[in-house]
This record gives sequence, structure tokens and C-alpha cells, in this order.
Amino acid sequence: MRLHVDQRHERVLELVRERGSLRVAELASELGVSAVTLRRDVEALAAQGRVQRLHGAVVWPTEQTTAEAVPQPPTAEGAVIGMIVPTTTLIFADIVRGARETVEAQGGRLVLGMSGYVDTEDPVQAEHLLAGGAEGLLIAPSWFGGVPADGQEKWLLECSVPAVLIERSAPAGNPAAVLDRVRTDRSHGAAEAVGHFAQLGHRAVAAVLQEGPHAAQITAGYLAAVEALGLTPVAGSPAIRGHGEYDEIADYLVDAVENRGVTAALVHSDEDAVVLVPRLRARGISIPSDLALIAYDDEVAGLSDVPLTAVAPPTRAVGELAAKLLLQRLAERSSGRTPTPRQHLDLLPELRVRASCGANEGAK
Repeated sequence: MRLHVDQRHERVLELVRERGSLRVAELASELGVSAVTLRRDVEALAAQGRVQRLHGAVVWPTEQTTAEAVPQPPTAEGAVIGMIVPTTTLIFADIVRGARETVEAQGGRLVLGMSGYVDTEDPVQAEHLLAGGAEGLLIAPSWFGGVPADGQEKWLLECSVPAVLIERSAPAGNPAAVLDRVRTDRSHGAAEAVGHFAQLGHRAVAAVLQEGPHAAQITAGYLAAVEALGLTPVAGSPAIRGHGEYDEIADYLVDAVENRGVTAALVHSDEDAVVLVPRLRARGISIPSDLALIAYDDEVAGLSDVPLTAVAPPTRAVGELAAKLLLQRLAERSSGRTPTPRQHLDLLPELRVRASCGANEGAK
């Protein structure tokens, strides 16, 4: 027979008083209720000062509660983490996998919501996850330019649980800049690609980027590297195009090769680069003898008929570190510890060299 909430509270107090400390998951199992229900009971009792909650555990209050009162190290046992991403394809597949494995390794559960790149769907998904018991959010908001515009961050700042941004950021001065974040340093990756071209002897490097959340960062890295390395600026680069504008992109690159002395190009994304290779060949441009290519992202670049050198974001590590940071915030909240400073973590991507740069043939 299910206990009334008051009876359940009394039973919780009785068990914790007897044993000194109990894991939330153990207590929920013994009482025959869900971990979400039990956590709510514990929060209510803790607010009354009748028990003390540490991350993943309940402790009978004493004059001096020490860390030894709870089994160490603290875990996320029983915790429910909500995660909102625009899609589970391409880079987000590994990001989600890294976050899920990290949460599950500490005894928690990751629950997924998807926005489909519709910004108004983000708060809808968050409300659903929170109603289902999510204690914190990992989120890659559907901010088209990768940063909030027109108050898109407002709902997130009003959220009642800790949140960590993934592959998104807010500029200085925006209220959302105070949020924790973990992202790829895409500016660094673009600069690495341009630097690799320069080492091979290329002096005119074009860039064609897909519009969206990452275009601004990649643009900044590309332009900074061209200037720092003293390369020849290429008119119209970076050229930013919408998804699917393959013929326009191919025409731009052909013109750049034939009329502007371009011998190398950075292309985002790697899907676009794979699509472009046969289109360029059909227009008389051979890869890499006429045009060296580096793709940005490395989901399918190695599968092109000319394997593409690619900038590879550390996708799994982004998910892992974001999950660890959120679990840390939950531990701080539940234990009453003073939170450590907010963190903005930028992870460096890796350049994976393949045939499309023609390194073994010499640069033109």
C-alpha cells in the first residue's frame, strides 16, 4: 500500500535517524517510490531543517556534519539530467553519447529533448524535461548565429535548475554570459587549417562556410590567420552560403582558382566538402592538384573518394565535460557548498591530415 506523503516523510526520518546516512536511491527502493518522488520528499524535509541533503544522499543533521558521513566520492546516483539538442546527427551524436556515458557512469540518467533548430521549441522541451524530474539541463539552444538574439536567452535565465550551454555562447554583456558553457574553439580550428595550408606553400586560401551557429567563429579564425601569416586576401572569402547551395559554391571556387590565384580552400561542413569534390571535378578542378581542400568537421570527410583533411572537433569530450560540470553544480547545490566560479571551457579541435591537401605532391 502506498504511503501518504506525511507518512512517507515520517518513514524517511525514521530510517535516516536509525542509520545516520542513506543513499537516495537506496531509500527510494526501500520505500517503494521513484527516485524523483523521494528527492522531492528529501528537499521538503531539508528545507525544514529535519535532514541534510548531500549529493546523492540524505544525512541526519548533527552539530557538525562531515564529509565522512556520506560514502565518497559523491555521485549522481538517481539524478535525472535533461539534455536539449537541435538534432542527434553529425557532431551532436558524439556529444550526446559523451554526456550520456558520463551521467550513467555516476549512476544517473540522461533524458533527451530535441528542438529541430526551432528556437521556440527549446523552452517547450525544457518544461517537459523539468516536469519529468530533470534536476539540471545540458543545452545547445537553437540560436541561429550561435549566440542569443532578441531575448532568446530569457527563458533559460529564468530556469529553476542549473544549466550548461553546449557548443553555444553568449557575448560579454548579454545576461546569459554568466552561464557555464563548453564548446569547441572553432576559431582556433580554422586558424590551424589556414596555417597548414601556409606550411605547404599556399598563399591564397579561400573559405566557404555554411551559414549557422559556427560561421562567425570559423570566420574569425580564418581572417585572423590570413592576416597573421601575411597571406593574400581573397575577395569574397569567407563566402557564407545556405545549406544546399552547392552549384553556387562550386562556381565561386572555380572562379577563385581560375581568376584569383586561389590554390587552397577551407570548406564547412565536411558534408558540403564531400558534395563539392565531384562538382569541382566536373568543372575541370582536380583535388588536390588544382585545389587543396580542408573540411571543417570530420564526420564523413575520410570517406570521400579523395579522403579529405579535416578539422575534427572534440565532440565526445564536449559532452563529457559539460556533463561533469553540470553534475558538479548539482553537487554544490545539494550540499550547500559555495559554488566554484562559473566556467567557459573552449576545447581545441584536431587537424587530421589526409590526401586532399596534396602534402606528398608539394603545394602549387
